[in-house]
Amino acid sequence: MTQNNSTLASVSAPYDALLIASFGGPNRAEDVVPFLRNVVRGKNIPDARLEEVGEHYFGFGGVSPINAQNLALRTAVEDELRERGIALPVIWGNRNWHPYTIDVLRDAHAFGVRRLLVLVTSAYASYSGSRQYREDFAAAAAQLRAEGIELEIDFLRPFFNDPGFIAANAEGIMAEAVSFPEGLDHTHIAYVTHSIPDAMQDASAVTGPGYREQHEDVRAEIDGRLRAAGVTGLTSSLSYCSRSGDPRTPWLEPDVNDHLAELAEAGVKRVVIAPIGFVSDHMEVIYDLDTEAMETAEELGMHAVRSATAGTHPTFVASLVDLVLERAARERGEEVPAPTVGALGAFPDVAPPGSCRMRHGEVTGHPVVAGLID
Repeated sequence: MTQNNSTLASVSAPYDALLIASFGGPNRAEDVVPFLRNVVRGKNIPDARLEEVGEHYFGFGGVSPINAQNLALRTAVEDELRERGIALPVIWGNRNWHPYTIDVLRDAHAFGVRRLLVLVTSAYASYSGSRQYREDFAAAAAQLRAEGIELEIDFLRPFFNDPGFIAANAEGIMAEAVSFPEGLDHTHIAYVTHSIPDAMQDASAVTGPGYREQHEDVRAEIDGRLRAAGVTGLTSSLSYCSRSGDPRTPWLEPDVNDHLAELAEAGVKRVVIAPIGFVSDHMEVIYDLDTEAMETAEELGMHAVRSATAGTHPTFVASLVDLVLERAARERGEEVPAPTVGALGAFPDVAPPGSCRMRHGEVTGHPVVAGLID
């Protein structure tokens, strides 16, 4: 049955726009240190140290791929909405670089947006991947209210176990079968995500499955799909990259480079490095994995390849639009399912009190949006 125009126009109500919210990154060498100052604001880190950290960016001309990736994702989501006949504007804003969140919100309001839905480019629930964004949006909303600008802001639920995200990552791994004479048989899948402090991991598990457990669920689901597709002798593991800060602070381990050494010592010769913790190919992927981890694998005599991130995979993009329409329907009072795969089920639309703090029990005093008072 064909939907009429009024029905198509209403499927995204009550939202006036979708905002893709991301970390941000420099666009040129001159941007690197100012960008890093934003990232570490309040931590009193000298510019000399930031220049050392920025070497990763300088090696790529000072350009992070994350901005181009987000523009491509915005275009892909716009195209998917348009193909379905849905006129929902898609905008983009960053925490740490242009276009800044508050500027995008101010412009959106000027163009008539009063209620928007936020898609954070992190699939998993943790402080840095979800709550910190909600804190930043709360601060931006408070500043805008002081200017007489009122906006109602909702966030999409974590989508690590969304069928489209899982399918895109599984297909990315399967595509690497051509890299090995025996296909993926007897190949190790080294799933990788961004490390976080142990304290943040513990806090993420207070109100539901923690950050590590979310990734292990994704690992188990993709492994099952690979075996169902006929892959034999498959082994896999979860490791981490991109730890930073005080080396005395415990972070989730093992580091991917250390782990590759352990795998080589155990006799593993073929590895697919699968960046399931990342939505797109930003710096942690193109440097920490494509550069450092690949160099480590080569030194160890391993045949290693890196599978694609979900990026703008059509199945993933379609699933993001499905998530938007699902949430919109619930906000209209309709009962709709929240499709997931794996063992953990759907996370709530509204984050529960105390969820995803930086440390368990720590009260930062920062208000949040799209969360119950905590």
